[in-house]
Amino acid sequence: MYKLALIFLLSTSYIFSNINAIVSIVPEHTFLKKIGGKYVNIALMVQAGNSPHTYEPKPSQMIAISKANLYFAIGVEFEHVWLPKFQNLNKQMQTVDISKHIQKIPMQNPHHTHKKESHKEDDPHIWTSPSNVKIIAQNMYNALVTSDTKNEVYYKANLETFLRLIDKTDTKIKQTLSHLKGERTFMVFHPSWGYFAKEYNLTQMVVEIEGKSPKPKELVKLIKEAKTAKVKAIFTQPEFSDNAAKIIANELHIPVVKVSPMAKNWSENLINIAKHIVGTNE
Repeated sequence: MYKLALIFLLSTSYIFSNINAIVSIVPEHTFLKKIGGKYVNIALMVQAGNSPHTYEPKPSQMIAISKANLYFAIGVEFEHVWLPKFQNLNKQMQTVDISKHIQKIPMQNPHHTHKKESHKEDDPHIWTSPSNVKIIAQNMYNALVTSDTKNEVYYKANLETFLRLIDKTDTKIKQTLSHLKGERTFMVFHPSWGYFAKEYNLTQMVVEIEGKSPKPKELVKLIKEAKTAKVKAIFTQPEFSDNAAKIIANELHIPVVKVSPMAKNWSENLINIAKHIVGTNE
């Protein structure tokens, strides 16, 4: 009986949804749900707690791909390998690049390394900037309206509501950061917050070096730089080791804040980061 009910629910979600859509990461799911609402059935590829760098889809997800109308690509690493395979599996599925019109910045390396690089990969974490999320939302809206013209008014109303939420988020972050006195540096283990830093005229000080924890000599230098910059917190991600971050935090008497750019509650996440940068989390 339970299985029959589940099958019914799954089948009816496809019946009542006008669009079957796939997104790569959790924040995209949040954004698309805000705009698509009841008319879009959303399947998520990279589940919470997994890394979009190395993710491999499950067989059940490949079934969702085979039924999808739209794939919203955002530029994370696993897409480079898997999007051609998805397209080959479902030739009717349209791939929408929601990073279109966003100016990419290079992935930041620790500023205290002096290696010359011929090429720097683009930072894929475009959704950590409210102004970028506005562009992402507009790109999503355009794709939905093109695929489902009869519900344009519904999608438009949802888009406008979401844009107002983005503006409120931006205002709250600016109000919080206005309490900073001079120094505008925050410390991260993995450089995931480059777009956030750029948007709010902040400096992201990176701990990891080529994906690894710093050696003792580099750690001493980092601690000295962080002390000079009056860093109030060090941000780590749940999927990375925070041993080096804890050493730095103990030396500077600041908290280690575990925060993921993949969080579902996108708005609260960015506001929370701003509070920790200032040194308050009330």
